[in-house]
Amino acid sequence: MRPLIVSAYFDDHRGGIEIVAGRLAREFRRGCETVTWLANRTGSVCAPADERERRVSVPAFNGLESALGLPFPIAAPTALGAIRREVGRADVVMLHDCVYPTNIVAFLVARWLRKPVVITQHIGNVPYRNPLLRGLMKLMTRLVTRPMLARADQVVFISKTTAKTFADVRFRRPPRLIFNGIDSDVFHPVASHGERAAVRERLELPLDRPVALFVGRFVEKKGLHILQHAARLGGDVTWGFAGWGKLDPRQWGLPNVRVYTGLAEASLAPLYRASDVFVLPSTGEGLPLVLQEALACGIPAVCGAETAQADDRLAGLLHPVAVDDRDPQEVAGNVVQAVHAAMAARRPERLGQVADWYSWSRAGELYLELMKTMATRATAGQPSAAPVLWQPRLDR
Repeated sequence: MRPLIVSAYFDDHRGGIEIVAGRLAREFRRGCETVTWLANRTGSVCAPADERERRVSVPAFNGLESALGLPFPIAAPTALGAIRREVGRADVVMLHDCVYPTNIVAFLVARWLRKPVVITQHIGNVPYRNPLLRGLMKLMTRLVTRPMLARADQVVFISKTTAKTFADVRFRRPPRLIFNGIDSDVFHPVASHGERAAVRERLELPLDRPVALFVGRFVEKKGLHILQHAARLGGDVTWGFAGWGKLDPRQWGLPNVRVYTGLAEASLAPLYRASDVFVLPSTGEGLPLVLQEALACGIPAVCGAETAQADDRLAGLLHPVAVDDRDPQEVAGNVVQAVHAAMAARRPERLGQVADWYSWSRAGELYLELMKTMATRATAGQPSAAPVLWQPRLDR
């Protein structure tokens, strides 16, 4: 089988969706003749480590992210030929989210060439504070995302939160719920107090103060404006920020803020283990990969109330906060309270189970089984299934 994976960015962009796409591409190598990953070229493109994986980059304009912090690359017209060629070669087309122009074109070409399409939907509707962006997101969801989900051969949601957002869509087949995985060799609890102290010393984190950690892009959607207020209100806590973006915490001028850039996986995991609690007051997300990684490293998490509904098994490990952008300072006060409550209620025995719940190999197997079934149906010329409303089917 020859799947084509399409995403907005490659994993050099370091966002959660493209990291998931890259990890699944590696998992697919074991069961496929070749795996092709197509994305917009907005930076350097790392060569795959296995000859069974191909990476096809298409030229794109990424100025919206530079100007507004909005990750929305717009492919150049010359990308159409590459998309047409790669969709034609593929047995199954796998799209990561819908609204990006490259994904939309790949979907339309796949429909035209009668290639089966699976859409992995990561996010719901993002409630941006900017009314223009908020209105644009709603419009794109209505005119693009929902019609694409309704016409895809198969839809996969990565969390119950995202699935509920689109529960009223009339799908061609019942959607699947497949959680993203965790690399338990990298993300695991700290081995000893001495290891934790050594990491804190190396990262210039205090030994005698609690550390609250954020990991992700420094943008509004992730709640950086809320965490700015929280860092001011929670002066007894050191607030660590690992990531990049326009809302750089170094510009806040706060003595209890530490910023780390360029960390990923093996270099990021020690920072998780050196912290006391993870904070992510974001909106419009499913189950962020960084949240799973933090829990696997043995630290509780504070997150938005919507995100906390992503997986019932996480009840008690997540400390939800209602995120209301009409009063970021009040939300920040609630975040600070939740940080202290999470540290007081830490449950190491349950945190140790998290890595067993999420497996990349299991996720890869489920996707491959799904895509092989779709490819077989397409080859046999089987008719499309009748539309159905959402029926929960959980694949763990």
